[in-house]
Amino acid sequence: MAPPGAALAAGLLFFPGLFVLARAALRRRCPEPHAVILAARLVSSVQAVMASTAGFIISSSCQHVIDDQHWLAGAYPPFAVPYFLYDLYAMFLCHRHRARVKGHEDAPPPPPRAAAAAFLRREALLVLHHVTMVLGCFPAACVSAAARGRPLPGGGLWGSMGDYGHL
Repeated sequence: MAPPGAALAAGLLFFPGLFVLARAALRRRCPEPHAVILAARLVSSVQAVMASTAGFIISSSCQHVIDDQHWLAGAYPPFAVPYFLYDLYAMFLCHRHRARVKGHEDAPPPPPRAAAAAFLRREALLVLHHVTMVLGCFPAACVSAAARGRPLPGGGLWGSMGDYGHL
């Protein structure tokens, strides 16, 4: 198995990297606001497929999903945690560009501080969900798994399954 921080580092590179590559490719064919929104949706879709696949593999490979062990149950969550941090940034970018896509292409984007305040007012629960997953659920799952002397339980992957319809 890889060193503990390797999956986290891979996730930190993978999700923002995929977004930057997708946005750069899309910028050649459409305006920046459209490119940002489409690239964010692509990354969210990739994460949804990966999380669903990992959850399916774990649940179908284990007799008892909570008590059994599977290497993917310990490897995937640290890889996926950076997605929640990346996704907060991507949701903010989408929020900032959304008005420019809906018929206000000539208007400049709002100042970052005003856009951030409007984003937090509009998406407060989704931001809370992302922060809770990173600062609450993931550490709690790690502590719980460590107390049992093994990797994260497979059921932990299903906790983020409802997160992919927000863009």
